[in-house]
Amino acid sequence: MGYIGLMAHSYSADSDASVEEVWPLISQPERWSDWAPHVRGAWGLGTPEVEAGRRGAVRLIGIVPVPAVVSAKTPGRSWTWRVGPMTLDHAVEPTARGSRITMTMSAPGPLETVLAATYGPIVQFLVRRLARIAERD
Repeated sequence: MGYIGLMAHSYSADSDASVEEVWPLISQPERWSDWAPHVRGAWGLGTPEVEAGRRGAVRLIGIVPVPAVVSAKTPGRSWTWRVGPMTLDHAVEPTARGSRITMTMSAPGPLETVLAATYGPIVQFLVRRLARIAERD
């Protein structure tokens, strides 16, 4: 589901953890709060992993549930969802030392600029945090 004038920003971090170690952390809703403390729960998106085509919601700190739709999934590698007006792609790929985790955020025109300036630094922090937590697990 694309937008006309859609822009995207990607945030990546390398980890010594393998793809197989990272994947459960990004694909299983019950694990999201391990690395994204602002996520307080999710439901309807798949169990134990997200499933393409599932509709549900995610609860963020102090905010009512936000509707979410999982729009695509490549098992063991990536999945995409739309949360409100924003689309987020979560991907992990192998590297010589472990893996590279990338989250790509996109939204229509001016909203993308605002999200990149406000939420983008948080997404970069979360990707780095995820890389470190995967190494510890």
